[in-house]
Amino acid sequence: MPPIVFTDDDFHGLDHQQDDPMVITVEIENYAVKKVLVDQGSFVDILYWATYKKLQLPDTAMVPYDEPICGFSGEQVSTRGYIDLHTVFRDGTQAKTIPICFLIVDAPTSYNILLGRPSLNTLGAVVSTPHLAMKFPAPSDDILTIHCDQRLARECYMESLRTQLSI
Repeated sequence: MPPIVFTDDDFHGLDHQQDDPMVITVEIENYAVKKVLVDQGSFVDILYWATYKKLQLPDTAMVPYDEPICGFSGEQVSTRGYIDLHTVFRDGTQAKTIPICFLIVDAPTSYNILLGRPSLNTLGAVVSTPHLAMKFPAPSDDILTIHCDQRLARECYMESLRTQLSI
């Protein structure tokens, strides 16, 4: 496998002076799912309940699970179940598909999915926040790159501020 290296050419964002979150698009069940937050600090991969419903997955497809998880500020967050879904990460015409076990969480959020360490490790991904890019090996041993949608990342952030203020 070739080494994974980031250069200035990897930045495809709008503004180099940024501290934006890594927000990407993945494919699940033949749908392009936008507003996917890459969170290297999360120990779980989360599919939010509203997104689950938009994907038109039957309730019987998930394994029930109703133990709450602890949120960032220590609050308890309700869960509904979990589901294994093949998730496609695409770089132009090349792609890598991995199975991800998503915990289904019923919580208000501006994101559709949160990708944590389990999926990033399975993918073999290396994330560079200064470059707003994520690289991982393809089945062909090429290195694929997914770029953050900086505009969408900023929209999600602003929406999350509105969500927090209205709670």
